[in-house]
Amino acid sequence: MKNLKKSGNIIFIICAAIILIAILVVNSIINQKETESFLTGKHYVEMTIQDYGTIQLELDADVAPITVTNFMNLVQDHFYDGLTFHRIAKNFVIQGGDPNGNGTGGSKNTIKGEFASNGVANSISHVRGVISMARNGNSNNSASSQFFIMLDDNTSLDGLYAAFGKVIDGMDIIDKIVEDAIIEDDGETVLKENQPVITTARVIDEEK
Repeated sequence: MKNLKKSGNIIFIICAAIILIAILVVNSIINQKETESFLTGKHYVEMTIQDYGTIQLELDADVAPITVTNFMNLVQDHFYDGLTFHRIAKNFVIQGGDPNGNGTGGSKNTIKGEFASNGVANSISHVRGVISMARNGNSNNSASSQFFIMLDDNTSLDGLYAAFGKVIDGMDIIDKIVEDAIIEDDGETVLKENQPVITTARVIDEEK
């Protein structure tokens, strides 16, 4: 009887292990397909900013596939939910996506910089409404989660930063955030308690 019980336990453990492995394999396949789906074409993200409203982003994976895939994966993982815009430079950029809220943080991954000075052609110019990736100025391949949105045209950034899309709805909301911003020190830093909060960011490809 004990042997039968022991055998039953072993069979149960083996079956549970097989089910767990199957679940992991299926999830891996799904995640791989989702990642592959972001490597081409246009993709869309809706970002809601607390007390202000919602902006919509159109991202171009045909121009910057690595950058778009990284951003979309972070959105799907809810990485940006609750993060802030920590830097607001009037007539230049609004920057966010840093979990530290001070320009020093990022996600667990860094990506290749998709811009001309890093050997990658990028046809998106840094004009008003364009979204681009922030990076460590000393490293072309240090972009992670921080991004900036252009408040005005500044084509001097072309070839130096990975632009990967644009705001297609809600630049009036961005302008209102900038207008209301309480800016410190050299005219760019926003103290933690005054930083506009990204309540949610979500993929809306299926709605387009």
